[in-house]
Amino acid sequence: MRRKPLKSALLLLSLALVPVAAWAAWLGWDQHRDVHPDGSVTGPYEAWQVIGLVLTVAVPVWWAASRRLFAGAVLATTAGLTFAAAYDWSDDSSGLFVIGVGLVALGSLIGTSALCAVATSVTRNRRPASPSQPEA
Repeated sequence: MRRKPLKSALLLLSLALVPVAAWAAWLGWDQHRDVHPDGSVTGPYEAWQVIGLVLTVAVPVWWAASRRLFAGAVLATTAGLTFAAAYDWSDDSSGLFVIGVGLVALGSLIGTSALCAVATSVTRNRRPASPSQPEA
């Protein structure tokens, strides 16, 4: 079954824009680091923010993977998260943000690939056998 080109393009664009919007909603507003009484510095993000981002992005990836849109789910989501990280961190004067952006790209590529594999396995086992194919 082939999709119409415009519909496919809009779907890929949506799969890329959801992570950008999720990044802005969960991480984009928090730009300050926390200095603790012992002098250590953490942040700018808290664990709950990153978990929220991951869960938010996982929903459209699962949806796309369950409809056999693996490349779009993996590549568009990875591109969206990588773009968001690069845009958010590009004001770092040390230039080390490039390493962080690379790690976001690698991590999102691995994470979305793994989620697609799980979604495919789960949805494949839940679909009923077609009448022309006997059940195993």
